[in-house]
Amino acid sequence: MRIIQKFDAFNEKEFMALEKQFDDLEKKRSDYPHGKRMQPISAGEPVNTLIWQYEFPDIESAYKTLDFFSGDEEHEKLFELQSPLIKQVKIEFYKSLDF
Repeated sequence: MRIIQKFDAFNEKEFMALEKQFDDLEKKRSDYPHGKRMQPISAGEPVNTLIWQYEFPDIESAYKTLDFFSGDEEHEKLFELQSPLIKQVKIEFYKSLDF
C-alpha cells in the first residue's frame, strides 16, 4: 500500500516536522506498521509529495490498518495538525508479481 500526500510546499518544514512525529509514533508502538517514507527527487509526483509505503501480506490487512489509523487517538491528533497542510491524498494498492 502506498499513501501519497501532496503538501503545501510553503509549509514543508512544518509538514515534515509532523511527519517525523508520525515516524516516532510508529517506532514506539509495536501495533503500528513502520512504513518507508520517500520524497520524490525525479518522478511523476512533484517534490512537495510524501510517500508512505508498506508491504502487507494481503489487501485485507492493508484495509484493517487504514481503519486502525483512523481510530487511533494518537494518530488522529497528529493528523488533525497535519491535514490543513495537505493538498491531496491518494491511496494506492498493488499486487506483487512474484513469478
